[in-house]
Amino acid sequence: MAKLGTEKRPIIVRVHSEEKARYVAETCAEHGWHYIIGFELDKPEDISDFEKMLNPPSPLVSEKVGRNEPCPCGSGKKYKKCCGGSGALLA
Repeated sequence: MAKLGTEKRPIIVRVHSEEKARYVAETCAEHGWHYIIGFELDKPEDISDFEKMLNPPSPLVSEKVGRNEPCPCGSGKKYKKCCGGSGALLA
């Protein structure tokens, strides 16, 4: 699937006012995003694609525990002798 904001997958928004449309268009132009703006007064506004581009989700970071490091459960034992030895995986 193409990345949001590209020519193959533009940002699609539905607005009710010229002012909101102008704001979306100017912001998209500043960032170089491709977009489609529609005016549909009988349907609710939908700017979710635009909001996703302005506030991208942060990537998940997993913490790896070395076998000889203290176990994160707080037992005081080495990870390999505690939770790491039982075959349990840390998220």
